[in-house]
Amino acid sequence: SEVKDSGLGGRVSKKNILDYINQRRAGAPSATPQSTAAPAPVAQPSPAPMVFTGATQIVPMTPMRQKIAEHMVMSKHTSAHVYTLVEVEMTHVVATRERFKHEFEERNGIKLTFTPFFVRASVEAIKELPIINSSLDGTSIIYKRDVNIGIAVALENGLIVPVIKRADEKNFLGVARSVQDLADRARTKRLSVDDVQGGTFTITNPGSFGGLFGLPIINQPQVAILGVGAIEKRPVVRDDAIAIRHMVYLSVSYDHRVIDGAVAERFMGKIKSILENWDEAVL
Repeated sequence: SEVKDSGLGGRVSKKNILDYINQRRAGAPSATPQSTAAPAPVAQPSPAPMVFTGATQIVPMTPMRQKIAEHMVMSKHTSAHVYTLVEVEMTHVVATRERFKHEFEERNGIKLTFTPFFVRASVEAIKELPIINSSLDGTSIIYKRDVNIGIAVALENGLIVPVIKRADEKNFLGVARSVQDLADRARTKRLSVDDVQGGTFTITNPGSFGGLFGLPIINQPQVAILGVGAIEKRPVVRDDAIAIRHMVYLSVSYDHRVIDGAVAERFMGKIKSILENWDEAVL
């Protein structure tokens, strides 16, 4: 601002700058008065709001949708979400289900689904790594003694998470009965308030709708959630040969304020080991 411009179109030339430097060295006054204040910034025009001009339909959010929205946004603002993913071979689990599903249904009156397998594997992994079954209160970590597994159930107008209370005390059949009972009552709107409270860990299954895997949002105040992808046949390498196996992607979203990556990997490794070497009786 102090250099006198004499270049084409009011440009400051090299000669102008050298003359200014020489004047400063000689103690001569500058060619132009020194500015005492920075020039005021030029206000940028606000962008025009985006307006959709096509046909629309305005539908108010249901109370359930509003609660889900509030809960999910709050969770993202609360927890430091980190994700890890493992691929699991389901050969033994699929074989076990195929072998016993008819007898299981005849004997117990419920279908043998894959969900109890994931619940039982999660429970055993939590027993080994109990910090997965915790919550954060300020700077204190609260370890939950009961392992209460929430199972996300998709409804026509939203999502609800009924809870299997004390899942760590149930055998495979007990878990299977609880899963079936809670899912049926969720879809017929017969759940009680107690049925959806007290969860310490959640399992959600985007794979039931064909999703390869998902990265779910943590269900507050929990610190982790397991996402189960679709079980499908894929080519894999076994003993340096290509084989066809039933495979599934499992993801865990965890709160990095409480759980480190090494712990999350150990947790998923334990679930993977249990499922790939399934030996628990289902009858």
